[in-house]
Amino acid sequence: MLEIPKEPRHVVVVCGAAVAGSEAAAFSAERGVLTIVLEQNVRPYGKIEDGLPRWHVALRKQEYQRIDENLSKPGIVFVPSTRIGRDLDFAELANGWGASAVVLAHGAWRDRPLGIEAFDQYIDRGLVYQNPFVYWYNHYPEKAYDGPRYEVVDDAIVVGGGLASIDVVKIINLELYERALRARGIETDMHELERQGIGKVLEKHKITQQELGVHGCTLFYRRRKRDMPLASPPDNATPEQLKKTETVREKVMDVCMRKYLVRFEEGHLPIAPLVEGDRMVGVRFRRTEIQGGKVVELPGTERDVRGPLTISSIGSIPEILPGIPMKSELYQWKSWDTGELAQYPGVYGLGNVLTGKGNIKVSRDNAREIMEQMLGAYLGVRHDAESIAILSSETHEAVRESAAPILDRVQSQPKLEPSQIAAILERVRACWSRAGYDGDYRAWIARVTPPDLQ
Repeated sequence: MLEIPKEPRHVVVVCGAAVAGSEAAAFSAERGVLTIVLEQNVRPYGKIEDGLPRWHVALRKQEYQRIDENLSKPGIVFVPSTRIGRDLDFAELANGWGASAVVLAHGAWRDRPLGIEAFDQYIDRGLVYQNPFVYWYNHYPEKAYDGPRYEVVDDAIVVGGGLASIDVVKIINLELYERALRARGIETDMHELERQGIGKVLEKHKITQQELGVHGCTLFYRRRKRDMPLASPPDNATPEQLKKTETVREKVMDVCMRKYLVRFEEGHLPIAPLVEGDRMVGVRFRRTEIQGGKVVELPGTERDVRGPLTISSIGSIPEILPGIPMKSELYQWKSWDTGELAQYPGVYGLGNVLTGKGNIKVSRDNAREIMEQMLGAYLGVRHDAESIAILSSETHEAVRESAAPILDRVQSQPKLEPSQIAAILERVRACWSRAGYDGDYRAWIARVTPPDLQ
């Protein structure tokens, strides 16, 4: 039931209902703003459901609960299955709805291209990008899953260097070793292999990697291990702080290599696909070195690496949506400080849609401690409830910190009259009707959650 307020109120439309969107919406509603949340999917969990690998059971559960609590708060109107560019015209939303503000919090779902057009003609013919691959991994065990399907094969090549590439190499090796162990009659699963580490599971069953005949995947990175974007130094970092950050990065990758038997090659830049027939069968790399902080290619150092599958994991960027102005691979923002979109006053970006970064943002305070908690939970070093609670709390608090200036600007403007709000809610009713949603958030979630996930 959509009740029209009797008194003037501010109205904010938030696009995206996952971590950034739900937290911004809850914060907005707590400040007395009527908040409409548009979600492109039937479920609101975004990258938590589709991009965070399914072994993060406790973290996923906690985030689901937090998102559900946020979207159930008074003053929030949830609208599922409503996608900008498919169900709603962006310009009409921004200019025609008449809301006090529109907040884009729909994340970064588009894979950053490898950068050479020759690669992309082999998508799904030897080349796969990270986002659909992780989506498949998270959902293929579901009985009703009917999305893309991929076969994990040995000797796969992964190109990348951030936390997302850590996800990908772990997925590949966990799948390979679980399959190989089961073929030997050894019962194990993804959870045991991820928590204990592949090496320890092999030791427990007195079997070696060589006996299993599994090579595993290799991660190729264009910079050095110490340059991997796995940890960030504080602002205006001292040389000692920079050195410590580099040490943390190296430690993270070393843990991944040791625990999950991942191979790693630094200083490799992909320059061309290796092709046989109509399939990509590997990558030609050129060696690099870092000079003055920049990647410098070394002519004459080309190296051909063959592999039946190459996965590109070099980052996620916002999707191109009709009507949203672009600057290179990101949306064109009038101001990075305010997050206001160029050409559209009153439209703001929040979260990964603003930066294009797919990693979990942490607040500035206690950043090093929180980063260590995050990496520990992410790599399977720490699974304790305290670490997960800290990670979740700090992530959500960072969103509120970023949303506060937007709401300050909104609440400095005149409130909308009830007649104006009624017109906006009429548009919401049309979206509800199209989606088959009746306004009962909890009942909707119970209805659209697959039985094997309940």
